[in-house]
Amino acid sequence: QVQLVESGGGLVQAGGSLRLSCAASGRTFSSYAMGWFRQAPGKERAFVAGISWSGGSTYYTDSVKGRFTISRDNAKNTVYLEMNSLKPEDTAVYYCAVPGSSYTTPYAMGARPIAYWGQGTQVTVSS
Repeated sequence: QVQLVESGGGLVQAGGSLRLSCAASGRTFSSYAMGWFRQAPGKERAFVAGISWSGGSTYYTDSVKGRFTISRDNAKNTVYLEMNSLKPEDTAVYYCAVPGSSYTTPYAMGARPIAYWGQGTQVTVSS
């Protein structure tokens, strides 16, 4: 059974930092892009960042560019999201995701079917 388990969320003041982790089990995703989505209260789930299977290519939505960094460790089957200079508008439940196809690029993850989702981790940024 495939599982994606996120951790690292919490409450932080504006300007602070958090590091999210997503550990996959049940199968290896070393040949797949992986990424992060978020869903704020009353809003639809939105794509935040993606990373290629090798880690050599990344994509970020405009609102997090320069503040968030996505990385992965294929030996640990884990993807990370380093979040700096956090803003209240970053408050959301953050979800780890793996696309249905190994051909899906990090850029396209926001528009392609997602095969696996994590359970989500809450990030709250206070002003």
